[in-house]
Amino acid sequence: VMKSATGGKHSYSEEEKAAFSEHINLTLGGAKDLDMLPIDPESDDLFKATHNGILLSKLINAAVPGTVDERALNIKKKLTKKHYEAELQRLQIELVKLQEWIKHKKLKVLVIFEGRDAAGKGGAIKRITEPLSPRICKVVALPAPTEREKTQWYFQRYIQHLPSGGEMVLFDRSWYNRAGVERVMDFCTKAQYKEFLKSCPVFERMLVRSKTMVVKYWFSVSDEEQERRFQGRIHHPTKHWKLSPMDLQSRSKWMEYSKAKDKMFKCTDIKQAPWYVVNGDDKKRARLNVINHLLSLINYKDLSPEPVELPPRQDDDEKYVRSPLEDQNFIPEIY
Repeated sequence: VMKSATGGKHSYSEEEKAAFSEHINLTLGGAKDLDMLPIDPESDDLFKATHNGILLSKLINAAVPGTVDERALNIKKKLTKKHYEAELQRLQIELVKLQEWIKHKKLKVLVIFEGRDAAGKGGAIKRITEPLSPRICKVVALPAPTEREKTQWYFQRYIQHLPSGGEMVLFDRSWYNRAGVERVMDFCTKAQYKEFLKSCPVFERMLVRSKTMVVKYWFSVSDEEQERRFQGRIHHPTKHWKLSPMDLQSRSKWMEYSKAKDKMFKCTDIKQAPWYVVNGDDKKRARLNVINHLLSLINYKDLSPEPVELPPRQDDDEKYVRSPLEDQNFIPEIY
């Protein structure tokens, strides 16, 4: 007994079960009947079953179209490591071409990364910057404002980090802190918050009019996946630093952050600098999707230089005498 497309219960005939079994056997290679799958046969909601239950729902739809809620068909196959690495390499080659175009055309590109804690912003930024020159592609991740900075115009400390001609700057968090963490944690007054929501679109339109391209990504992640990643950080010795007190408090204020994000989108999702939402539940897919989308926003051309030949090394100078190796400080060769 399973949930049908109309929401009611449906008992399957032996012929239907035989059709399901055939699809299951082709896909799972050995599961020759429904009883071999770890699914609660009394459940009236297939989507509360196990992962194999999700797979089964897809098989049922293939055998008897319309039987299972279409949401089941949105479950994607696992991205293999081989496919991910091949696609990442291809996209990173394109990023290098984009970098040369930005340099050649003196473009000013600002990319803002915002979103839930542990949603995958840092990983995406890392994959973008890996193949690029740090002189052209720069990452800005500002700490909490100093007492002096708190007295400044809110956008002031960010302005010095904006891109010049021929640069792309990635903001790992940005002025949108005011609409998120500062609003939820009461780090700013209500008046400051309201002023930000009014002035931010104006500020960003000014940037666009000054020929700065503003791209804004919001990384979304489910509460279950966020919890799994937080737990991983707790128990991983090289990831403890990623789990801040603010991250922990974000769990207890999940709904407040959701409301703040909705309000932020309503006020700052402007035509000149729209928000683009990234599904961050699958980190690898999110990275590929972000890079692919970023590349699609700029009509760049391939300016790769022609292959060069390595010139021969300079001949030894008979008058040159190399200093003794024992006079130099070598690091210990432990490995």
